[in-house]
Amino acid sequence: MFVRIATRRRRIVPWVTIGIALVALGAFLALLALPDGDRTLALARWGTIPAELFRGDGAGWQAVVLARPQTLLTSILMHADWLHLIGNVVFLLIFGLAAERVLGSWRLLVLFLLCGLVANLAAAWSMDEIRAPIIGASGAVSGIVGAYLVLFPGARLGVVLPLGAFLEFVRVPAWALIGFWVLLQVGFSVVGPELGAVAWVAHLVGFVVGAVLAVLWRPGLLRRARHA
Repeated sequence: MFVRIATRRRRIVPWVTIGIALVALGAFLALLALPDGDRTLALARWGTIPAELFRGDGAGWQAVVLARPQTLLTSILMHADWLHLIGNVVFLLIFGLAAERVLGSWRLLVLFLLCGLVANLAAAWSMDEIRAPIIGASGAVSGIVGAYLVLFPGARLGVVLPLGAFLEFVRVPAWALIGFWVLLQVGFSVVGPELGAVAWVAHLVGFVVGAVLAVLWRPGLLRRARHA
């Protein structure tokens, strides 16, 4: 007699998602502890400044050093205020925890960094004369949202809606909510400066890059799931 023994897949500890959230919080608290003048200098040093990235003077390695391309990555974990930080961390946790379980930790880390880098580069290119630093994980987190939509096209997200005098919890298709969010980003990017100093282009570019990466990885992920 053959007895089938049910096997349990090893659960993945989402250390990348949690780690990014903690590092972003730590970086923000470190900035918050600085005097105002030093905080401004730190943001200028580690944030992406478009006018420096595309300054166009110098040649060879000297030009690369002056452009400071490393800030395309260092700026990802810096945030201007609590609202900026909390917004990104909430989106990161909502979409990142689920995406990491499917993609695996290392793929999610690559996706986060690559989306953040490309998004910041696109934002800097779109306003190449600006000397204010671009900071925040919005582009990288938008990439995770794009990947989530590809990985979970039929998912539903819970939303609390004000219905008269009461709050109602409803489940809405993820594609509808994310699609509405994308339309908002398109609208904001068109209006631009009138809605504040936000690199809206970074959100859109990060979203597209994340979705493309998920599409490219999805066949391999499906094969791995079948073998498992």
